[in-house]
Amino acid sequence: MATLELQSLQKTFGATTVLHGIDLALADGEMLVIVGASGCGKSTLLRLVAGLESPSAGRILLDGADITDRDPSRRDIAMVFQNYALYPHMSVFDNMGYGLKLKGLDRATIKSKIEIAAETLGLTPLLARKPRELSGGQRQRVAMGRAIVREPKLFLFDEPLSNLDAKLRVQVRADIRKLQKRLNITSLYVTHDQVEAMTLADRLIVMHQGRAAQIATPIEVFDKPATMYVASFIGEPAMNFCAATITQNGRAAKLDAGPELTFTAGPRTAPDGTKITLGIRAQHATIASGPNSIPLAVEFAEPLGSETLLHGTLPNTTPFTLRVTSPAPTDHTIPIEIPPHHIHVFDPTTGTRMDPA
Repeated sequence: MATLELQSLQKTFGATTVLHGIDLALADGEMLVIVGASGCGKSTLLRLVAGLESPSAGRILLDGADITDRDPSRRDIAMVFQNYALYPHMSVFDNMGYGLKLKGLDRATIKSKIEIAAETLGLTPLLARKPRELSGGQRQRVAMGRAIVREPKLFLFDEPLSNLDAKLRVQVRADIRKLQKRLNITSLYVTHDQVEAMTLADRLIVMHQGRAAQIATPIEVFDKPATMYVASFIGEPAMNFCAATITQNGRAAKLDAGPELTFTAGPRTAPDGTKITLGIRAQHATIASGPNSIPLAVEFAEPLGSETLLHGTLPNTTPFTLRVTSPAPTDHTIPIEIPPHHIHVFDPTTGTRMDPA
């Protein structure tokens, strides 16, 4: 496999800047997942690496070699698309071997490579079939097999599971991750699905408005989101945000919606009276009555089987969602408490995380 490095990569279309200087180093054998909402620039970034678009500025290095201006056919990169891009008139065998045939490899070599890839992907019984005779998951595995037989330095995945139903998506997602680990495939993977991103990635790039809002492991992104955008995008349901004012020399905050709360993470050097935003995940608040409890006016419950989401508002109409695993209370208003170590602190103006100095 190989390493990939992006240096201040930018892309503009006319007066519109789509990517604002992306810097990234992808290690050998690493699965790096680009996640973000529609229009954030994630697919454009992938197309630049593939050579399907030219950057407006910056460089792309593959295994240390500058491939920024190299033709896509000479980049030694394979791409798996969301629409499979299989030839309908060809068998699975011929689809997987077409690229090798174009390279001029002899039939015996092509046959050997296809058989190895087919065995790895569980496609051996399907080699004689046409794409129309396959399920969506099988077609996606054929597309992956076509990429694998080429033995490229880098794999690019462009939302490959978006056309699959929910159950099949989970299965194929697991197949991709197991295959990537077993073959030590260096991969760049684009998705808008945060669950897909969290389960597949060694590291995540959370894109926002053409910038990398955070690059870190999935656990780091979840536990210490760098911005309010990252905090709201990663995690289901989205993180709750409450306006507050710093007290006790940065060790506590007075909620606009209720009592004073202490926290273990926060800006110790910020003066009392500083406006901040507190972030609390739905599963980290608890139903409890005490001196620091806050009344939550429950508006409706969302049963999810093993758990229930309670949606409501705090005293100043701040929306708040609480996740409970016990039977949902029927009271219209319930007391909740927020443990200090589960409170995130953000600057309400910049949206950035505020940690102890």
